[in-house]
Amino acid sequence: MNAAWATLRMEMRAKEKNQQLYKTHTNGIIAKESPASLQQEIRGSASCLCSDHEFDMADIFYFCQRGVESIVDDEVTKRFSAQELESWNLLTRSNYNFHHINMRLTLLWGLGLLTRYGILLPLRVTLAVTGISLFLFLTTLVGFLPNAALRSYLSEKVHMMGYCMCVSSLTAIITYHNRENKPKNGGICVANHTTPIDVIILASDCCYSLVGQMHRGLLGMIQRGMVKSSPHIWFDRSEVKDRHLVAKRLSDHVADKTKQPILIFPEGTCINNTSVMMFKKGSFEIGCTIYPVAIKYDPRFGDAFWNSSKCGLVWYLLSMMSSWAIVCSVWYLPPMNREEGEDAVQFANRVKAAIAARGGLIDLTWDGGLKRAKVNNAFKEGLQKLYSKVLVGDHEDQSERMETQKKKKDSTTRQ
Repeated sequence: MNAAWATLRMEMRAKEKNQQLYKTHTNGIIAKESPASLQQEIRGSASCLCSDHEFDMADIFYFCQRGVESIVDDEVTKRFSAQELESWNLLTRSNYNFHHINMRLTLLWGLGLLTRYGILLPLRVTLAVTGISLFLFLTTLVGFLPNAALRSYLSEKVHMMGYCMCVSSLTAIITYHNRENKPKNGGICVANHTTPIDVIILASDCCYSLVGQMHRGLLGMIQRGMVKSSPHIWFDRSEVKDRHLVAKRLSDHVADKTKQPILIFPEGTCINNTSVMMFKKGSFEIGCTIYPVAIKYDPRFGDAFWNSSKCGLVWYLLSMMSSWAIVCSVWYLPPMNREEGEDAVQFANRVKAAIAARGGLIDLTWDGGLKRAKVNNAFKEGLQKLYSKVLVGDHEDQSERMETQKKKKDSTTRQ
């Protein structure tokens, strides 16, 4: 009662003095106004009106706040670990805090464990080994054919057969959308990258020429078998650092319209399918048509993300085969070309934004190389330069304006 009476008195006094007691909002939401510059972020709009810009001890609070925000909600490093599910899918690998809840749930988990490892895993491993062995044998056999047209035709059929068998060994349920936008010869297909099986997910619907670094072990053996019958582009570790050599080989490939489109993952590393990180600009400097593709996995049946720093390829494939299934959706986006006056970085960001929007992913500007490397010193120096401009920027601007005005006066007097 006292609170209501006090509120009523305040409203009556404000009405008598024609003062606004409450601020009205059209949508009922208090929105945080985005600051126009770093200067307003640090010192607020009130102090920005001052012409004297000097170091203030209060400036450190902005950097402390940003540091704490990065620690509490780091939008970069959490993209390199499997996402935590809201509901448990009876896989302990998707629930790091798994505990015994009740006997009924434990019995269901045990029954699922026997089904996945006792029935599904042996069948899937048998199918995968058969498919890979048959694929390597047939690609080697097709590579000895002298007729180029026949070799290309049979190579496409063998690749499609091998990819389909590998997809079946994972019990992959794939939904393809907008197939009229499928990549064509002479172009480059770019997609977000979550796992090595992105390749077979896409290649089971359309044949591609793959680009990548030569590996050892099982993956290297498969790469050597593939290149015998199809024009894939593999680089040695020393050649990958030579950007001009990579660009030349890509340009020569897309110039030949008889060759299959190139499949590239511009992020350069696997992300956990919640976001899309910075695209490397190399594939966007070629000057050909880009065919964007968005891939979105459903983690409820099995998380497809590969954390290469925790497990090898063979162990990862076994964990995929022991999941319930791999369910994903693939969207073929309309082809995109580089616009006039647009550089490679801007073109890459435009393609990345289209993929993120279509796949329901978060568009991040961070480099996926932070998965194994530290933040570049140039980025730190850039923020330091921005803060230095807050302190001395106006003085520099005034001096520049005075110089330009002096030059104009000199030119007018001469005329």
